[in-house]
Amino acid sequence: MRIVVLDGYTLNPGDLSWEPLQALGDADIHDRTAPDQILSRAADADIVLVNKVVLTADTIAALPKLKYIGVLATGYNCVDTAAAAERNIPVCNVPTYGTRSVAQMTFALLLELTQNVGHHDRTVREERRWAASDDFCYWDYPLIELDGLTMGIVGPGRIGSAVAAIAQAFGMTVTAWNPKPKPVPPGVRMVTLDELFEHSDVVSLHCPLTEESHHLVNAARLATMKPSAFLINTSRGPLIDSEALAVALNSGQIAGAALDVLDTEPPPPDHPLYTAKNCRITPHIAWATQSARRRLLDTAVSNVAAFLKGTPQNVVNL
Repeated sequence: MRIVVLDGYTLNPGDLSWEPLQALGDADIHDRTAPDQILSRAADADIVLVNKVVLTADTIAALPKLKYIGVLATGYNCVDTAAAAERNIPVCNVPTYGTRSVAQMTFALLLELTQNVGHHDRTVREERRWAASDDFCYWDYPLIELDGLTMGIVGPGRIGSAVAAIAQAFGMTVTAWNPKPKPVPPGVRMVTLDELFEHSDVVSLHCPLTEESHHLVNAARLATMKPSAFLINTSRGPLIDSEALAVALNSGQIAGAALDVLDTEPPPPDHPLYTAKNCRITPHIAWATQSARRRLLDTAVSNVAAFLKGTPQNVVNL
């Protein structure tokens, strides 16, 4: 059985082992694959694993030996799942590996907005401002306590529920909105989307990207938020209209935003949020703790092993 990994570097830059996958077949692992390299590299593959490499209907049609597609992520919009289904090719993802890591990153971003740790560290070490201070302390931004504030969670699924539990541990009140009826996390009050944006001190996005959720955060919705409110996004970049958010930040319409994802990745050098006021941006790393990546790789290998046994798991298209 021939296995080809088309873009394995972000999952495993060298601190994990491919050996369990290699034990399942003749495995050819590429760090990155450009669009014009896909067909040549996957021509003889029975199994193809991708992270962000796009497998279109035309690409899938041009790979006659292909029997299985594994996605090294939770989101699988990089694969034309319908085209794969027409050939009875299962597309299998990894649904649960990053819950705790993404929830942790959500609060790393929020705490950076409320405490400005990075800024104050730089002023102490690089500018020597503490050494020259007339007082025993100083701060350049308001220091904000989370206890008593309201966090609104858009999408209280696995990650959103984990974020809710952490928020409650900080003493926050938690509200949530979900477009589909689902069990309500303990201690969380469900509200309408309009209520959530209007009344939250922190809005945190944890929903999938769909046609309906694209630019869910737009100029009109940002205008309903408190001027003291923060927006956090560790989900999908296109949930937010970046131009509208930049305007809202620069005009003081909202107090700040912290984003681990952007609408285009990698973003262009003139992205409007680079220069937006009180905006923190990290390069899509919420998922990337070693523990989470190890779980991801273990599950991806388990998915392949289950397929080879005739009992595919985590199938998203059949």
